[in-house]
Amino acid sequence: MLVKILGSAAGGGFPQWNCNCPGCQAARLPSGQRQSRSHQAKTLTQSSIAVRAYDGSWLLVNASPDVRSQLEMLRTQQEFSSSRSHPIAGIILTDAEIDHTTGLILLRESSQPLKVYSMPSVKRSLTTGYPLFSTLQNYCGVEWFPLEQKMTLLGLEIEVFPLSNKPPKYMQHQSESEEIWGVGLTFRDRVTGGILTYTPGLAELNDSIKERFEASHCILVDGTFWKNDELPALGIGSRTARQMGHLPLSGDDGSLAQLAKLSVPRKILVHINNTNPILIPDSDEHQAVKAAGIEIGYDGLAIAL
Repeated sequence: MLVKILGSAAGGGFPQWNCNCPGCQAARLPSGQRQSRSHQAKTLTQSSIAVRAYDGSWLLVNASPDVRSQLEMLRTQQEFSSSRSHPIAGIILTDAEIDHTTGLILLRESSQPLKVYSMPSVKRSLTTGYPLFSTLQNYCGVEWFPLEQKMTLLGLEIEVFPLSNKPPKYMQHQSESEEIWGVGLTFRDRVTGGILTYTPGLAELNDSIKERFEASHCILVDGTFWKNDELPALGIGSRTARQMGHLPLSGDDGSLAQLAKLSVPRKILVHINNTNPILIPDSDEHQAVKAAGIEIGYDGLAIAL
């Protein structure tokens, strides 16, 4: 199995267009003005990965607003043999959030209907609340398929497990309390036996998820916020990390301390918010993540399993 991180930032990317937090300032600083490693923060696009089996086609997992540039990372010379082509055979959506779905509208030039796999709540959201599916029917069209708890797709065995019952803001008035809105994914390659688990939005690290992580060769884990009060402390938001459905990294019960105890060969943080100081290379927070044996994901990182 080959996995490629297409975008490792949370919604808004890094730097975010309207943010002047220390990380965003560091990412914008011209190279000639950088005086230390703390000013070498990499720019990052919004959350998405691509996965393919040992001998299969690419599955796009989440369609970010940066999808056009991200798909260029997957192209090979073989795809230029016809006047119209693209490198993906299907799209899986883990939720209905704007930063994971807006890229669908940018794929409207497809000559074939987009094959999209999601939970029913996501389909409803993208048909009524944020009607991307309805809009796309007038362009390339959409073929929707439900995500099943266990399924096989393009040579990959996939397990779908619930992560959140928190709907996106635009659907909060239509949600049902027990409905599943966000899911995680475990991919198994039938040929190599490689196992990847992907949780871009993680509200808690319970025993079931820890067991799933321990059974994986690589995990891509929600690294959105360092502190629970990160946004309120910076004066740029009122909600805490936990209120937004993200387990913060720091603290005795934060994800960093818990992930450090797991024996997974590779542990990689993704969906990292622009305010998170781990994005500044010589920050104490960045060093703490490295000391815990955890990697900080970046755009273009390729993983073979």
